[in-house]
Amino acid sequence: MKLLKVLQDVLTTGFCDDVEITALCRDSRKITEGCLFVCISGTKIDSHQFAAEALEKGAAAVVCERDLGLSRQIVVHDTRGAWAQMCANWFDRPSEKLCLIGITGTNGKTSTSYLLKHILERAGYTVGLVGTIQNMIGERVVQTGQTTPDSYELQQLFAAMVDAGCRYAVMEVSSHALDQERVTGCRFAVGAFTNLTQDHLDYHGTMAQYAAAKKRLFTISDTAVLNLDDPWYRTMSEDLPCPTVTYSAVSANAEYTAHNLRERPDGVDFELVTTGSIGRVKLKTPGRFSVYNALTAAACALTLGISFDEVTSALCDAAIIKGRAEVVPTDRDFTVVIDYAHTPDGLQNICETLNACKIGRLVTVFGCGGDRDRTKRPKMAATAAALSDFVVVTSDNPRTEDPHAIIADVVAGLSDTQTPYTVIADRTEAIHWAIRNAKAGDTILLAGKGHETYQILNSGTIHLDEREIVAEALDENNT
Repeated sequence: MKLLKVLQDVLTTGFCDDVEITALCRDSRKITEGCLFVCISGTKIDSHQFAAEALEKGAAAVVCERDLGLSRQIVVHDTRGAWAQMCANWFDRPSEKLCLIGITGTNGKTSTSYLLKHILERAGYTVGLVGTIQNMIGERVVQTGQTTPDSYELQQLFAAMVDAGCRYAVMEVSSHALDQERVTGCRFAVGAFTNLTQDHLDYHGTMAQYAAAKKRLFTISDTAVLNLDDPWYRTMSEDLPCPTVTYSAVSANAEYTAHNLRERPDGVDFELVTTGSIGRVKLKTPGRFSVYNALTAAACALTLGISFDEVTSALCDAAIIKGRAEVVPTDRDFTVVIDYAHTPDGLQNICETLNACKIGRLVTVFGCGGDRDRTKRPKMAATAAALSDFVVVTSDNPRTEDPHAIIADVVAGLSDTQTPYTVIADRTEAIHWAIRNAKAGDTILLAGKGHETYQILNSGTIHLDEREIVAEALDENNT
């Protein structure tokens, strides 16, 4: 591809001949003859220092944020945004050939994206998915390493979706991706906001900055679908460049509302109401948070023109999502639930849901991730203690931190509680302990890992599937 085509819609200064570009590269270790090397300033390495070396190794040109005095340099204001736009150009701007729906928020993104994909597929379309658990092209699964992939991988994925005949692509859009310009070059038909609670403050610093990062989605969306009930709704809705559609489970002022909620141990029923239409919905996942996920998905689908009857019908037969209020078969007189809750709000939601339908105790097993916001650790502990009958504090993904130091931060939040608890740092041992000590009617909540089948330690990543651990613990409890 010619250089000028690669640089389409990228504001540049500097001059370089319109040469043939053989590849795009942002990693100095992967420089090849004829590539376009893009210098990006990271948190640890500024690849501008490799620009001259890139030319020596055969790069056709370099893209940089300042004048480096090189013969074949193109200067841009922001190389992250430029990289994303160039990746879109490289794959012939595939997102323009898809109807993109972006979902952002702290909790509910994954469940909502799966619900929306199901609705669109029930309406007869082939749908792509970009998300936390996995990426999908129709029914084909493509594994992922982060909620929103790097721009090159993302555009490559969009191109594959186009080739596979996808009409829609549903995408979880993280605050990191928005802040780091990974979705520059994309235009969303609908951008949806689920909610905002404390998370990722190790990266964003403050809730206001976290909210501002999320809000950037609506600057590249044709319509914003917003949760009217969330405390951050006003911030999200102010001064948007696009029209808004709202949904609510408590207010009649939204375009789409949920009425007459009836919670069941294995799900929740409600009536979806909009002007001129009322539909009964029976969800297979319990809890009020499930209603909000369904409302978000429904509002997006209806905004896209999917019929009301198709939306309500699809919500009723949507499958349970792995790691989201997932009940693990035990064939015992107690219940085990796996949920991805890893924020104070997420933990509160699942605990309140399980409390509403429990028979005996709620035993919550949870930990907090390492190299992440430390301030939420005691808050999660306080939430677990307030809403559980017994708490087991353990490890999540400690990463490079000492697990015992993380647990110390967690236990600080239990100092004023009367709720009994124990500390078992090894997560496998903690789950075995909870199963071994379960009483008739208990509900054991394994919070934090959800869909993940691994644990990230200082020594590397190991296999850890809580479903397998539960099965092993049940077998041991039989002997």
